[in-house]
Amino acid sequence: MHDTTRNSGPSAEKVESMFDSISRHYDRLNHLLSFGTDRLWRRRAVSLIGRHIKPEKMLDVAAGTGDLAIEALRLHPEKITGIDISSGMLGEGRRKIEEMGYGDRIELLKGDVSATGFSNGAFDVVMSAFGVRNFENTLAGLTEMYRVVRPGGMIMVLEFSKPEWFPFRQIYGFYFRRILPFIGGRISGDRSAYSYLPDSVMAFPDNEKFLALLEKAGFRRVAQKRLTGGIASIYSGFRPGEEQCNKS
Repeated sequence: MHDTTRNSGPSAEKVESMFDSISRHYDRLNHLLSFGTDRLWRRRAVSLIGRHIKPEKMLDVAAGTGDLAIEALRLHPEKITGIDISSGMLGEGRRKIEEMGYGDRIELLKGDVSATGFSNGAFDVVMSAFGVRNFENTLAGLTEMYRVVRPGGMIMVLEFSKPEWFPFRQIYGFYFRRILPFIGGRISGDRSAYSYLPDSVMAFPDNEKFLALLEKAGFRRVAQKRLTGGIASIYSGFRPGEEQCNKS
């Protein structure tokens, strides 16, 4: 039986090396290859968090260059901590955050979701955008995210998913497997990284399988919101306990 708790992608060390190599071009290519839709997806993901939680402390896992953390400042948290295994991505993120004047509100640290080092229940929200599919062990990463979120706290995962309806699935598949690696490779100089992207999406346990993993990690009231015909999804769940809601 296929083990959906693990990804079929490379090891953490290979992921780190790959993202280091494309870090200088990452933001530009993200916006170009998604036609700017990635910004809208992050905005909707953050809005979903805001409908449930008034966060003071937030953890952004696989934070990359900090785009999700920057968007999450709209929720007015006291502090956002981001962790990532790629020094190159963190360097780009720190530079961007300092230029925008957010250095006192967002802290980016080198770290791995397999062992964050944070105390139990340290955060009101744990979140990740386009990073969970790169976990070396998906369930272990989600379990660590469960550990560091407080009772009543929330997880939000924004991740690529596979559209299901014809002919959009076929058009999307052609673009994702043929056009995207070509453009990404030409601009970044690393075609293998942009060939890895569609491969990792196809191997990722999305939709009902990912909801099942969230529940296995301990989260309850799990839900999925599909975006742009199912190209991406916002997954959410809560650690059982007293909830902090916007409405009293």
